[in-house]
Amino acid sequence: MQNSYGRVVGLVLVTLSSQLSKAQSLETAPLEEAATETFWLWQLLGRLHPLLVHFPVSLLCVALLLEVVAWKRKSRDLKVGIRALVLLGAFSAVPTALFGWLLATQEDYGGSSLEVHQWTGLATMVLSIGTALALLNSYQRWYRALLTLTVMGVMVAGHYGSSLTHGDTYLTEVLPWGKASNSAAPTGTFTFASTNQPLSTQQIEELNLELRTILAHNCYNCHGEAKSKGDLRLDKKEFVFQGGKGGVVLVPGQPEESELYRRITLPHTDKKAMPAKGKRLTENEIALINFWIKQGAPWPDGAEKSIYRVASLAPRTPELPPVTGELVYPIDRLVNDYFQKQGIRWGGVVNDRIYMRRVYLDVVGLLPSPEEIETFIRDTRPDKREVLVKTLLNRPDDYAQHWLTFWNDALRNDYTGTGYITGGRSNITSWLYTSLKKNKPYNWFVKELISPTKESEGFIRGIKWRGTINASQRTEMQAAQNVAQVLLGLNLKCASCHDSFISDWKLEDAYGFANIFADSTLEVNRCDKPTGKMATTRILFTELGEIDAQAPTPERLRQLAEYLTEPKDGRLYRTLVNRIWAQLMGRGMVEPVDVMDNIPWSQDLLDWLASDFVANGYDVKRLIYQILISKTYQLPSVGVKDAALIAAQDYQFRGMLRRRLTAEQFADAVSVAIQPIYGDSAVVDKVFPANIKATLPFPRAALVKNDPFLTALGRPNRETVSTSRSSQANLLQALELTNGTLFNETLKQGAKRWKSVFKNSDEIVRELYRKALGREPQSDELATARKILGSTPSEESIQDLAWAMALHPEFQLIF
Repeated sequence: MQNSYGRVVGLVLVTLSSQLSKAQSLETAPLEEAATETFWLWQLLGRLHPLLVHFPVSLLCVALLLEVVAWKRKSRDLKVGIRALVLLGAFSAVPTALFGWLLATQEDYGGSSLEVHQWTGLATMVLSIGTALALLNSYQRWYRALLTLTVMGVMVAGHYGSSLTHGDTYLTEVLPWGKASNSAAPTGTFTFASTNQPLSTQQIEELNLELRTILAHNCYNCHGEAKSKGDLRLDKKEFVFQGGKGGVVLVPGQPEESELYRRITLPHTDKKAMPAKGKRLTENEIALINFWIKQGAPWPDGAEKSIYRVASLAPRTPELPPVTGELVYPIDRLVNDYFQKQGIRWGGVVNDRIYMRRVYLDVVGLLPSPEEIETFIRDTRPDKREVLVKTLLNRPDDYAQHWLTFWNDALRNDYTGTGYITGGRSNITSWLYTSLKKNKPYNWFVKELISPTKESEGFIRGIKWRGTINASQRTEMQAAQNVAQVLLGLNLKCASCHDSFISDWKLEDAYGFANIFADSTLEVNRCDKPTGKMATTRILFTELGEIDAQAPTPERLRQLAEYLTEPKDGRLYRTLVNRIWAQLMGRGMVEPVDVMDNIPWSQDLLDWLASDFVANGYDVKRLIYQILISKTYQLPSVGVKDAALIAAQDYQFRGMLRRRLTAEQFADAVSVAIQPIYGDSAVVDKVFPANIKATLPFPRAALVKNDPFLTALGRPNRETVSTSRSSQANLLQALELTNGTLFNETLKQGAKRWKSVFKNSDEIVRELYRKALGREPQSDELATARKILGSTPSEESIQDLAWAMALHPEFQLIF
């Protein structure tokens, strides 16, 4: 390669930009679900981070101290020792940063303190390496300045690291001016807390609900039904007032005499301080508990109101706002109502080239040809965008080959992997491809997944793992978890071991649902320990109907399929609408898409689309069409700065979230623009309908086995359900696109072909820009490309230019 140095620089820039994007765009996932996928070795290495970090810290600090002493005394006696300390410190800083990254990704850490700690830690590592290089090259002034900066970085990173483990006030709380009073009234929603008036019944209920929310998020892990340290439970009224081994922990009316309150107000360094793990309670939370106890620790009798939001199950059809100007389509009218309430003004729509590229990638997963783009731009029909969408949706094979990726991820269907060799897993590829190609109505699609034919049974059969497995991973429980997650946007994985800490779902609920899929009655296991109690058989949402526990399994599955797909199950159809919206717009109306009890940014839009979807034959293509022709979809994409609010409570929808091509989209884009990545033999044609190859424009990535290239670009292993992929670049991706064998061999073959077809540098540049980006190169781009190619293009120079084009933001992103 002529530009090997440029590729290294590109790797660094891609990596740094991806890390910056991560700092600006937060993506959430259920914590308990993520924990089940953690590999023990990464956890172990991550937890070595605190051990490793003290080694470079002490060495570099001592080195600076000795350097000051040597400089003061004008002595060179300490130079050898200082040199050894700096080199060892710089060397050990690298694994320290790596293990710190592992710790952050494998454990329950988050927030601004983590971001600052990570960035200052990385900066310290870079500075320490710079210090070592300056020392080795005798750049004395640079060396001393860098060493000073390195130690300062160590101090800042250390402070924020201690804040993560000991709290934000770890240093300031011991200062006279840093001690905050815990007796203040809460400053949150309880405005009545500052009054002396007796609390009303409603106020007592609100106060108790807020108190139980604090206990649930901070205490139930250790003091709940599944685990009761010190025989203390805080999840029910009778247990809270009963206390634990140490006796009564709560004295109504007297916070200072209550052990519960005393423990949460102890200094962070005290071993008896609570919570023992995770972040400490905020001042407002402590003040609220203080206020609650002073009020006599009121706890209303009767059924307790849930501390978690539970979305409505029933369908709802909001009234459409009136047509306003050019806002004719229902989606735009509902979004306009949202914009007016949020004080957001409509922007203009994107140009034809951007819109056409968006629609092609979203409907069929391919890049449009230069000729198609030019024809579309010249088209003067006012409805040409609607016509384009209809045309693409009427390409059934291309549509199925693209959307196959989405459903393979969600239904954890693949062509190879765990279970396929031993017969412990069943493939549903042919059924899925045919269903997508025919645009099978979604209610029948779901029925055939739950009450399956031989071709579609792989989804609920689960994976028969070899060896001893956790009770929560038996195939019946896998079916319950997967159906709940994919079809209902509901996490049952926590409740499969114990009562959930993040919702109201109980262990008995999960086993009752799993029993529907079982051939014999299941025994309830709590945290993998048999309880001796046999599970009942019931649907999660009992208002949908009752399952006949005495019926054979196929009949129970038929009943479940009928109940879940009835129009009155608004949950099923809201979940599907939200997933399709997220796929096309980069973010769901509800986020995360697997937590449908969260509040959508527009309840009316979600409800109307779901209701309309049912009323019009459960037609997924029609739903996609409605979204793609709306002005809402055609708004300019939202960039990285706006994406920082993606997980914030005050998120505001402003348009499609700019996103990176998926692994399959990127591979197919390279195949269209430069050179096919895969050969015909890579297609797993045996699992598809006959003559599948005859429908392929080239071997598409969705139809090949997973490999290191696709894995690096984000394709999951599909042994578990995957309903979303990260759009952020990462180090593995940067390495694969820089040094990956498959990618570089593709570019090499493409360069050879391009050199044989085009003899002129300008022809190569123009054609590459037209195929890859759908436009002509600008004058400065053409000049730069000419320098890369030279007057007589070589295969190596063409390969370098093709590589640069494949990494171009316009190529990698959907704008």
